[in-house]
Amino acid sequence: MDARYDYASVRPQWVNGLAERPTSLWRYAELLPVEGPDPDISLYEGFTPLIRLYHYERMFAHPHIYIKDERQGPTSSFKDRQAAVAVTALKQAGIKECVLASTGNAGAAYAAYCARAGIKLWLFLTHVVPSEKMREAALYGAEVVKVSGTYDEAKKVAAEFARQKNIHFDLGARAVPGKESMKTLGFEIAEQLGLAFDGAAGHWVAPDWYVQAVSGGIGPLGVWKGFEELYQMGLVDKMPRLGIIQAAGCAPMVQAFAAGSAQADPVTPRTLIHVLATGNPGLSYVKLREAVLSNDGAMIAVEDGETFAAMRRLASTAGLSVEPATAVAFAGLERLLYDGIIELGETVVVNCSGHTFPAESHVLGDQYLLNLELDAQAKHAESSDGLAAALQSLDEQVTTVLVVDDNADDRRLMRRLLRAHKNYRVFEASSGREALKVMEEHLPDLIISDLSMPEMDGMTLIEQIKWNPDTAHIPVVVVSAKSLTPQDMTLLDRYTESVWSKGE
Repeated sequence: MDARYDYASVRPQWVNGLAERPTSLWRYAELLPVEGPDPDISLYEGFTPLIRLYHYERMFAHPHIYIKDERQGPTSSFKDRQAAVAVTALKQAGIKECVLASTGNAGAAYAAYCARAGIKLWLFLTHVVPSEKMREAALYGAEVVKVSGTYDEAKKVAAEFARQKNIHFDLGARAVPGKESMKTLGFEIAEQLGLAFDGAAGHWVAPDWYVQAVSGGIGPLGVWKGFEELYQMGLVDKMPRLGIIQAAGCAPMVQAFAAGSAQADPVTPRTLIHVLATGNPGLSYVKLREAVLSNDGAMIAVEDGETFAAMRRLASTAGLSVEPATAVAFAGLERLLYDGIIELGETVVVNCSGHTFPAESHVLGDQYLLNLELDAQAKHAESSDGLAAALQSLDEQVTTVLVVDDNADDRRLMRRLLRAHKNYRVFEASSGREALKVMEEHLPDLIISDLSMPEMDGMTLIEQIKWNPDTAHIPVVVVSAKSLTPQDMTLLDRYTESVWSKGE
């Protein structure tokens, strides 16, 4: 499925009024599949700088090398675009809970935007994802599940978890919002290059080359479609050639392309560049191969050693500290320049896709992680018994508990009792009103509430919980220090799982 728009009506709007719009990806709203932006969700994503790399130009005797600096997005990667549009679509559809499998950057981005949207995120990451990326996602409130397998295995487990729980599963590059969001990279590059070349607003220029390191392929897929739409509207006079770069230890697209194959065979990732460790690109390769062949582009792989050398060179000569995935793109750029594939005088834009900022370990410790061990049986898609056992172990690990009590000492005691039993994630509220607010941000699996509280007592809180269709399913345990009347017990028997007495 692909999105199509009324391009004839969009062109005059962009030619005449685009320069006056806010500088975010939402300036291109007519060609996005959602009504936006949502001020509750948006972090002014997009319209990152286009920076000319004079140092690289001198080093390689090649003018007109630019980076699209996606490090300057809200969570420091180009996946902010995908998360912003996708999560806005989820909220508009009334979705309250989402499952995502990620190699790292998308996880942090989705966690941040889901936090703003009030959507509970289950994030499945492989065990090789750096702990800083896991911790960052957990800080945003995501339920982080660490899977002892490859990314493709984690994706299968996440999809099955979503199916069993009847939760929305994000399809990434196969979902309309994801690919459509990445078009804005192409729109911005053309608009910013036009300004760089002649300083005139409304002059759009396509580069000769667009270069990006690729895992699943959502970035260049979207960029290509963005330039197709600009070309269709007559805003650019050519399509860029795509430079698709993969890590040699996980290069199913490059291997298939070199073999002339229309399909990419899955591979087992063997690279230190974990954020690019998608072993089975599926339909993304088919679409990217068509784009590369249609305009004489290139698909190449670079070794990890080349990547780390490029990473150091980029920092020491251009002052750019980048994540390894970005360095893969620059190692590929250097190869394309050395081999003369990119010819002298051709304008190149490289996607500087991200920069990781660590979340301090003392903020969360390691209690945010949920471990999902896949044995040999569970790793096979046809083994439903093994996968079911793995998912059951996940169910046994996680319970998010909300403790509601106006007495801070009682809340602390309840937290200690819960943590002594197992690794619960515990949120606290000191009043009924605060509890309702916490539930909007972190939908709990269990609520433990005192009855005697000022302003909104426990009875009123329970009634509001059960009347709300989004929270009615949550079991409630009541803790009370007062004697309960028969009427109280009748209500509690109807709405609660258990009644505990303080002091027992």
